[in-house]
Amino acid sequence: MDMKDFRKDFLEDIKSTAAAVGEGSSSAFVQISTEYLISAEVLPDFIFSFFIGTGKNNRKYRVDGYVLDEFDYTMNLIVADYSGSEGERVVTRSQAIQIFDRLLYFIDEAYGDRLYKEIEISTPCADLVELLRSNKSRIRKYRLLLITDGYMSDRIDVLPSKLIGDIEAELQIWDIERLFKVCFSDTGRQNIEIDFKAYTGKGIPCLEASGTATDEYRSFLCIIPGHILADIYDYFGSQLLEGNVRSFLSTKVAVNKKIRETILKVPNMFFAFNNGVSATAMDLVIENLEDGKYITHAKDFQIINGGQTTASLSNARHKDKANLEDVFVQMKITEIDADADKSGELIRNISRSSNSQNKVNDADFFSTHPFHIRMEQISRRIFAPAIGGTQYDTRWFYERARGQYLQAQMRMTKSEKNKFVAQHPKKQLLTKTDLAKVRNSWRGLPHIVSRGAQTNFMNFAEWIDTEWSSSDVRFNEKYFQESVALTILFKHTENIVTHQLWYEQGYRANIVTYSIALLHELVKSQFPDKEIDMQIIWNRQSVPEVITNELVNITKAVFETITDSKRETINVTQWCKREACWAKVRNNKILLSNKIEKVLVDKTQIQSAEKEARKDQKLISGVEAQTKVLEYGAENWKRVKEFVLVKKLITPEVFTALKVAIQIPIKLPNSYQSQKLLELLDKAYSEGYKNEKLV
Repeated sequence: MDMKDFRKDFLEDIKSTAAAVGEGSSSAFVQISTEYLISAEVLPDFIFSFFIGTGKNNRKYRVDGYVLDEFDYTMNLIVADYSGSEGERVVTRSQAIQIFDRLLYFIDEAYGDRLYKEIEISTPCADLVELLRSNKSRIRKYRLLLITDGYMSDRIDVLPSKLIGDIEAELQIWDIERLFKVCFSDTGRQNIEIDFKAYTGKGIPCLEASGTATDEYRSFLCIIPGHILADIYDYFGSQLLEGNVRSFLSTKVAVNKKIRETILKVPNMFFAFNNGVSATAMDLVIENLEDGKYITHAKDFQIINGGQTTASLSNARHKDKANLEDVFVQMKITEIDADADKSGELIRNISRSSNSQNKVNDADFFSTHPFHIRMEQISRRIFAPAIGGTQYDTRWFYERARGQYLQAQMRMTKSEKNKFVAQHPKKQLLTKTDLAKVRNSWRGLPHIVSRGAQTNFMNFAEWIDTEWSSSDVRFNEKYFQESVALTILFKHTENIVTHQLWYEQGYRANIVTYSIALLHELVKSQFPDKEIDMQIIWNRQSVPEVITNELVNITKAVFETITDSKRETINVTQWCKREACWAKVRNNKILLSNKIEKVLVDKTQIQSAEKEARKDQKLISGVEAQTKVLEYGAENWKRVKEFVLVKKLITPEVFTALKVAIQIPIKLPNSYQSQKLLELLDKAYSEGYKNEKLV
């Protein structure tokens, strides 16, 4: 897929989304563009807040949405420039500045008295204005993003930052080409490149850790001045932190009190007291000078341990006006292979090991969790029923890793791509954050869903990790089909909300998650022995009319509840993040029609179906285990046997299985024995077994 193909597909996606959702093309453009930016970790989340107006001195202002990164208190504000033109439109420097000025004028109006007094309460823009005003003293940086379906002019190189009060505002243009590049980058995210000479004359002094280098990596030990680490963090913000670490810290205390105390009271002891920072990068540039080696440039720089240290340095300087000149930090930086597949796994393993003292469990490294892998395998294996007279089945594409759907098409011919898209329609793409959103809504956690994609995903990941450890067979084909059915229900509810007369272009995401949760709650309370039959939705690939009718009433009740003037928090968006809001919504006394029984099924039937699905999953898991054991081969199992006997890691039952494995292919372990052998192999690796890894 080249740039032109991407743009053509992008514009078609906007048209189809606008038609399906029933909103304008510009709104669909903003939705799709920001989804790419969230996926690329440019934005932590996004909240729609379209508003245009005319302020003092007849200045026109506009905003399309925002998100406040509560980890580093960067206020991201988005403004859109969408034409939908098939031709290649160029955005000039003067046009870009004019659009940015409208966003700057909006901020100016938000901090003034006129807009604050005149704007209608209980609207998304009113929430944004209230958020800006209440956090004005805490905001450390503004980032203004212009998203456009045009091409940025070649004459635009650097856009100088602006000042809002005394706070810096960085300007970024995200044109169609920049979106394409980040989508098809090796990492699937925006690379962070650091020129260390821009912060310190020579770069960062370093020593290569001799004898540690392998084909996969080499490591360097450095001492980095605290003020430089704070400068880098101030510029890049939480993007500097590796994704899993950022997700983990965002749910914990971001700034450590002990670290702060050391900075303020004994800064010269910081190096001795602090554990330092671990980072990874690709393509390090090392210069040999008379007084030693210096790292001058790093590509895709990511802090994988020491996020609290980094944030604390920046915060202490910002909030406490601390002088960091006497603070020095030890840093281990590991240069890794530029190959995306190799580097991704290596970064996760380094990050997991580096953060072991912080209780960052496997849920925090969820992209490689076996749950994810199984959902991906099921999605590639089973077909969804054909609908609408089509003569072929389709699949729901589960995106286990960021950008898989687009990456799969990258090297396809036109005919191959057409075939792929026909079998895996874009509307049937299911991301891991989508899954977390629909499942947590159904679990009765709309207040968690409303806290944003990152927080919600971490909550879901922790739940999955616990449940998987208890019994992984419940996550089977039936679970996947139900997840798809919930996704269909979720999207259908979005469509319902959009077409209601009371809908005022705001809080749709909150209304939908709360409505799904309330629907489930009402069914449980009024039909305690029954559940909605998700298999009906899966088989039809659509939502029955009887459910639609109930959702029309439910969505209206939810909207009225979350925007009730008596709510405990003025800001509706913030109110929806509180469990108290869910308690209010749950108290709605809506009587469901008896007609809904047509789509309900007895819980005994569900339990029976789940039992069969678990049996099937055991069988599938057993076959997969046998395949892996056979592929590993008799010679490798002989080496395993020698190791575990010396280490005394084996039980009589597993020893019997091992005796069979070393006779492959004359004898074959059964499925149960194979699963036990794989468990033994994992145990052996954890005890230091270094033979060939089983993939």
